[in-house]
Amino acid sequence: MKTATHSTASGLKAFEDTIKAQVEDGKAKLDQFESKAREKRTGAETDAIAKLKTARQEIDRRLQDLKTTHATHVARAKSEIEADAAKFKNAVTDLGARLAGGRK
Repeated sequence: MKTATHSTASGLKAFEDTIKAQVEDGKAKLDQFESKAREKRTGAETDAIAKLKTARQEIDRRLQDLKTTHATHVARAKSEIEADAAKFKNAVTDLGARLAGGRK
């Protein structure tokens, strides 16, 4: 039983590390985009950045909650977090493209 618990804990840790790395990469890009948006004084991009920061915080919170999630719900929770992390990453990439291309 102890081995299964350790295996599950190490699996959750690996999952958490993977998601955190993705989110931190997005956060670093957001910080760069925020500087560009301020220079251009674009309200739409500033609003998008604020929403993405909130989304990042929500992913972080859900990762913390995962540690106390009942074992029967872990797979679903991980799937939802992965989907949210992918959406976050895509939104950051789209924002970067908008800022680079000057589109609104």
